[in-house]
Amino acid sequence: MKSQPIALLLSIFFLCGCASGYRLINPPTLNYLSKSADKSVSLDYKYNLLPGKYAKKEIKYNIKLIAVRLTNNSGRDLVFGKDIKLAYGNGSEVVLVNDDEVFTSLKQKSGYYLFYLLLTAANLNTTSNGQTSSIPVGYVLGPGLTAANIIIAATANGSFRDELLKYNMIGTTIKNGATVYGLVGINTTNFESIKVKLE
Repeated sequence: MKSQPIALLLSIFFLCGCASGYRLINPPTLNYLSKSADKSVSLDYKYNLLPGKYAKKEIKYNIKLIAVRLTNNSGRDLVFGKDIKLAYGNGSEVVLVNDDEVFTSLKQKSGYYLFYLLLTAANLNTTSNGQTSSIPVGYVLGPGLTAANIIIAATANGSFRDELLKYNMIGTTIKNGATVYGLVGINTTNFESIKVKLE
């Protein structure tokens, strides 16, 4: 494969941005604007948490990751998903997605970046004093971009997985008088209003 310098630079610019990093969500530090309450249990929640490729996959798989802050002043301990449930404004129950499915659906697939190895055959042609020479830049470009993107994706996926596990809410017991923060995957295509329901 032979490339002109401009085409090669454009390829580098395009390919370098393929893998997406992961910025920690850290639910306790968020500014929650959406609120709901039911029988001394209050809910604050926030959409639009994920960056880059993760956000695009939310759309593809109809999964939204939301951050929640729940405060239990009901006088008893409550279990999220059993005693505490989420519902949309129209009253229909929110379908929760477990952490494994959220991660599997939204993670970056590192195998796609192996296609960059096709650039290994790329050459940079230069002309000087009427003579054309070819530099085999692909030997660095192909493997380099492949390795860089795989490492970025793997690191980002690891951070994403760790945070999902750390802030898992399904089955979590919320002690009376406690406030807890978490991440919840829900099956929806829209950014609908959500309310908390105490069973």
